[in-house]
Amino acid sequence: MLMPEKTTPIQQKNNIPRINESPAVFMDSSMINDSRLLEVAAKLAARERLDAADGMALMTTKDLLGLGAMANAVRRSLRGKKAYYVLNRHVNYSNVCVNHCVFCAYWRAPQQEGAFCLSPDEAARQALEEPDLDLSELHIVGGCHPDLPFDYYLELLRALKKARPKATLKAFTSVEVAHFAEISGKSPEQILVELKEAGLGSMPGGGAEVFAPRVRRELCPRKADAKTWLEIAGMAHNLGIPTNATMLYGHIETPEERVDHILKLRDQQDISGGFTAFIPLAFHPGNTGLKARFCGTTGMDDLRVMAASRLLLDNFPHIKAYWVMLGPKLAQVALNFGADDLDGTIVEERITHMAGAQTAPGLTENALRGMIEAGGFEPVRRDSCYNSLEDVE
Repeated sequence: MLMPEKTTPIQQKNNIPRINESPAVFMDSSMINDSRLLEVAAKLAARERLDAADGMALMTTKDLLGLGAMANAVRRSLRGKKAYYVLNRHVNYSNVCVNHCVFCAYWRAPQQEGAFCLSPDEAARQALEEPDLDLSELHIVGGCHPDLPFDYYLELLRALKKARPKATLKAFTSVEVAHFAEISGKSPEQILVELKEAGLGSMPGGGAEVFAPRVRRELCPRKADAKTWLEIAGMAHNLGIPTNATMLYGHIETPEERVDHILKLRDQQDISGGFTAFIPLAFHPGNTGLKARFCGTTGMDDLRVMAASRLLLDNFPHIKAYWVMLGPKLAQVALNFGADDLDGTIVEERITHMAGAQTAPGLTENALRGMIEAGGFEPVRRDSCYNSLEDVE
């Protein structure tokens, strides 16, 4: 697979390997029944970069086992039998949001029933509710609140860092950073500098949705556009702040728009190099403005998107199977379809559950390790940058 010649500073700092440094990938063609996939497998074996046409073959094939075998070959060439998880907790500081996205069941208007906003001290107390859980990460996101000043977010980070000094603060999507810039009159880059000084360690990948302008016009016209999202991610990387990236799929987007989204992320990674993981997010329509039009993704679609992502994103070190949206059983299967990470304990997930998710709000460490071991993989507890925290490697 072809890669940029140089490793960026954030890749060096966070020990993010480039995929072309991995051993050559052996593709067992006997597992593949789709002739289009055979052509893609030949390119992968020759370490050639896949293009949009290849992406369409991956994203539309009915040969799920062949596709999975290809993705699993790449996954195992990179990670062997390792599968990662993190001891983390979600902290949602507010659900008040100006964006009013059609696909979102989480947002509320100010004063609307169910609207909430935590003070920094309340958020810190929430982060301390499981004192025996040795958290490595606090995942902090919320709505784009119209009335909170930027100083609130700095105080929030400081309070959470004081409460959990050993935990990395993975906070605020690119969409939230764009909102902070708008309400404060500061540049997004200055916002990121001040957030980092207040304790920001990394950023989640939400708000990307699907980059296609058509999709965003219909589903999230008030939200920061794709160009802004990618630019802010690049700014974060240049400042030494690693981020994740996502794609919300299973609504009005087309296979072409999925592939385009993934390739735009790959292009940005070529430039700035700071994405640590890609997370395909399966859309949950219940309780959203789209519930009458969609009934959720199928297992076939979930595994196809997972595998296609692993094969197309040749410069992303990790692909995450987010068990909250997939369900623990399918997330476990996804470890054989390109994924090498299951996220973490989470403790209290709210956003997807408000859209109707039926999974548990959190999982124990024993449950996560058991899922990984039962699937034939080796569990590795990690930090936010995928450094191993296992006692024995």
